[in-house]
Amino acid sequence: MYLPRHFECTDPAVLHDVVRRFPLATWATVVDGAPLVNHVPFRLDPTRGEHGTLVGHVARANPVWRTPAPSVLVFQGADGYVSPSWYPVKQVHGKVVPTWNYAVVHAHGTPQPIEDRAALLAIVSRLTDDHEAGQAKPWAVTDAPPDYIEQMLGAIVGIEVPVQRWVGKFKLSQNRSAADHGSVVAALQGHPLAGFMRAHAPP
Repeated sequence: MYLPRHFECTDPAVLHDVVRRFPLATWATVVDGAPLVNHVPFRLDPTRGEHGTLVGHVARANPVWRTPAPSVLVFQGADGYVSPSWYPVKQVHGKVVPTWNYAVVHAHGTPQPIEDRAALLAIVSRLTDDHEAGQAKPWAVTDAPPDYIEQMLGAIVGIEVPVQRWVGKFKLSQNRSAADHGSVVAALQGHPLAGFMRAHAPP
């Protein structure tokens, strides 16, 4: 990934926060010599491994788990268009163009398939608990009939990805003046991107 230094983010807490808030990963790898891309939600366990471990599952029919290969899992944070009209400097010399701001986190690692039924049940239970936490009446895996859950477990394979390294790119107008940056934040008021930009203002 092209990564100018002023857009680089290396703070593990910030990178992990993006994964937790935007858990649907674009998983890119190579299978049988051809690129393979899947979209899979992952849960981060920061306590396992030097850089944490990502945990999820895929359909057993999906070929991605059968030949584990080095992979990149991309977690896309907030993003949005930035109009040149939002820059105060436009009124001064007009030398401005549109751009697109975004926050993205790449996790590099080699996936490991998990087929043990008890481990699979633990994976889906934790994922469900995470995503049901905000519901008024959270659904639990144990709400479904045991034989049905057993049937569903037979149709999936667990995936664990011990993260070997993280790469974060937060392109949030840090290369603009404080006035331009502040004006873009104001124009994006109410958009999730504004919060990212406030947290990554130019020095």
